[in-house]
Amino acid sequence: MRLNEVVYTDAKPVDGYGAGFFRIGGEVYEGALIVLPTGIAPWGGLDDAQTLIDAADAIDVVFIGTGAEIAHISAPLRKMLEDAGLGAEVMSSPTACRTYNVVLSEGRRVGLALLPV
Repeated sequence: MRLNEVVYTDAKPVDGYGAGFFRIGGEVYEGALIVLPTGIAPWGGLDDAQTLIDAADAIDVVFIGTGAEIAHISAPLRKMLEDAGLGAEVMSSPTACRTYNVVLSEGRRVGLALLPV
């Protein structure tokens, strides 16, 4: 069996999460976040479409974590993201964190928008 070390370029992987917080690249962040190759910032939640749209130049897809349970995003939000050329995959926040780490390790241009669990 061959083991390879995962390298994440400049983007930071999600190390863990808990009630109301996420640990990303060894640092703890509270509340809703957007994680991009350019950095980590607070996110206004599902009503904050502009922050996601502004990230469209840096990423090809964004994983949207909707908290402890999966929830649908609104049709207008999905249309705004599609019109900006940004793919969006919606899942629970724990699943979004795991999926983000896998795709990030492949060197892809990916973002993560998270609501706390």
